[in-house]
Amino acid sequence: MLVEAIISQEPYSSNASDVERKEIGRTYRFIVRKMGIKSTPSSPKDYISRFANVLHLSPKTQNEAIKILGKAENSELTSGRGPAGIAAAALYVAALLNDEKKTQREVADVAGITEVTIRNRYKELLDRLDLEDKIKIKEAENKAEKEKKK
Repeated sequence: MLVEAIISQEPYSSNASDVERKEIGRTYRFIVRKMGIKSTPSSPKDYISRFANVLHLSPKTQNEAIKILGKAENSELTSGRGPAGIAAAALYVAALLNDEKKTQREVADVAGITEVTIRNRYKELLDRLDLEDKIKIKEAENKAEKEKKK
């Protein structure tokens, strides 16, 4: 499985085995070095489809997450950050914007990261990409709609 992930350059998860993530990374780097494989670091966009499928999010939400990631890359917000964390936070924001509520815990579990990472990346995305107003407007619309139904 690890070798297949290396060859296809797909993200690999330690959840598929009992091997620690650190050991998988060490082994991966060893094999890549010995085989002389040139690989590029994975992009947060590589994770969107997989995470969205597990979370049962719509294609619309996936597309929104990819747009958010594009803006984040242009703002150099992804530099030095784990791609899974950025991807998970972008999906979380996109889900909120599309009324597909997922908890930070749900998203973190799927991404194999902590809720704290989701929270930190979420705050960075809102602050740097000016998404906070968009989220507040969406929340107000939802609240108004619920009031209408009463």
